[in-house]
Amino acid sequence: MAPFTQFMSATLNVFEAQKQMAERAVAQVSDEGLRTALDEHTNSIAVIMKHVAGNLISRWTDFLTTDGEKSDRNRDDEFVDTFSTREELLAYWERGWGVLFDSLNSLQPDDLETTVYIRGDAHTVPLAIQRSLGHTCYHVGQIVQVARIQAGDEWNTLTIPRGQSEQFNQERWGEGKPGK
Repeated sequence: MAPFTQFMSATLNVFEAQKQMAERAVAQVSDEGLRTALDEHTNSIAVIMKHVAGNLISRWTDFLTTDGEKSDRNRDDEFVDTFSTREELLAYWERGWGVLFDSLNSLQPDDLETTVYIRGDAHTVPLAIQRSLGHTCYHVGQIVQVARIQAGDEWNTLTIPRGQSEQFNQERWGEGKPGK
């Protein structure tokens, strides 16, 4: 597999995994819980999701040809919960991810040599991709953490449950892990 294909496949895989993790966490939270911040200095899940979607829309719309900070973006408004329903919030979330995936899927090998701009700062395409991935992962971690707290005892773990690593390894590999 060519390096470009490997890089893009891995990038898409990690973005998709992060999206799915956030959505699995959000599914465990009530509508009220989506809108409840842990304290006055933190954001609710709905606000974090709105910010992630707004960021993805801004960064990935016309990715190769315009600055990633679009003139019509109102970043400050992303930190105000303005959605009436979960469905509205999820539709905006999907819009952001759709822009990202459409843009990533349209990239060609030569595009990796292109310089793009974010807030006027030059980035190689791989750096811009990694910057977006890092930002998104940071906020997905926040979503999962807040969802975990909001769900309380009803939480279903998204990864291997505590104290069950050995059982997981046994089920996955039997007698021993590869390389042992």
